[in-house]
Amino acid sequence: MRTISLGFVAASFFVGGCTVCCAIPGPDPRDVLAAEIAEDALIVDTHIDVPYRLRESPEDVSVRTASGDFDHPRALEGGLDVAFMSIYIPASYQETGGARALADSLIDGVEAMAADAPDKFAVVRSVQDVARMRQPGVVMLALGIENGAPVEGDLSALRHFRDRGVRYVTLTHSRDNEISDSSYDDAGTWGGLSDFGLEVVREMNRLGIMVDVSHISDPAFDDVMDVTTVPVIASHSSARAFTPGFERNMSDDMIRRLAENGGVIQINFGSTFLLQRVQDDRQALREALDDSLAARGIEPSSTEADAYADGFEARNPLRLADMTDVADHIDHVVGLVGIDHVGIGSDYDGVGPTLPVGLEDVSRYPNLIAELLRRGYEGDDIRQILGGNTMRVWRAVEAAATE
Repeated sequence: MRTISLGFVAASFFVGGCTVCCAIPGPDPRDVLAAEIAEDALIVDTHIDVPYRLRESPEDVSVRTASGDFDHPRALEGGLDVAFMSIYIPASYQETGGARALADSLIDGVEAMAADAPDKFAVVRSVQDVARMRQPGVVMLALGIENGAPVEGDLSALRHFRDRGVRYVTLTHSRDNEISDSSYDDAGTWGGLSDFGLEVVREMNRLGIMVDVSHISDPAFDDVMDVTTVPVIASHSSARAFTPGFERNMSDDMIRRLAENGGVIQINFGSTFLLQRVQDDRQALREALDDSLAARGIEPSSTEADAYADGFEARNPLRLADMTDVADHIDHVVGLVGIDHVGIGSDYDGVGPTLPVGLEDVSRYPNLIAELLRRGYEGDDIRQILGGNTMRVWRAVEAAATE
């Protein structure tokens, strides 16, 4: 007879004419509950970089893929319900042009995913769509533009993308653009938002598009907070308290102001967002690689250097964070501002091989849920983190829209 008690299974074995009874480890009840919550809760991940991944390396994500962090089978295993597809526009398009055309092309790709596998994917454009179209076996795909460059100086472009289903816009990316300064750019072109950027935020409020403050500079964040009339999101950022000096993450003061606005910070899973130690290790490995290339007389930008770097990285793997570090960031936000202002924005397919141990792809959300259970979070609080908080902001932005 099989019984489970306190995580152990009672087992009997026949050895040498005698029956021997022993206890062997059984499933952790919290793991079982985590799987149940993942299946039942609405899980909303606000940043997954599938569209650009498929542009670079086309494959069918309606079936299990050998590469990448997202596909339909793994999404079902993880309980993912709403995956915000990042319409990522590299900063180079700000100089070369073509940002709007690329955005439209990537949106076409997401629509094709749903059209080609309607029993597996569905594009959603509203909170009501999520409620209406949620059904077993279907992963809902929402749209968010990462980098406001496709606006191309024309506010009417926002209406165009709203009509195409875009429900948030990250104002900039790795370099200052016409809308906002970037946290990665030291130029400080506008000292925050440009005058046009202020108009962009107002127009997004009017149209019902969520403003995403990930990637923008600290002064730009303050400008957004000054002008927005609705809650905003940080679709894939983490807490700067764990990475001092890394402006891409949010400071405690910024998180507090975000909460006062009613907004949500969705925690990025990338190891370099989670731990200063990983940033320091990566920098040390880069310097060691440069020294090794120089010692061998290899030109850094050559094909030979690329091949050598692949071997070097294989011999010197980066020590990654793990899922407990993601939970630490959640704990930190909850401790600062309460349970209502934190969510998940994994950056799957966007942070390369730096995902934490235990959260390697979209099948692993239950591991994070189990960790939160171990830390004493109740089911309702976990549901808020997994998607409830993000849906509240989305609903508020829709309700406040005047068009």
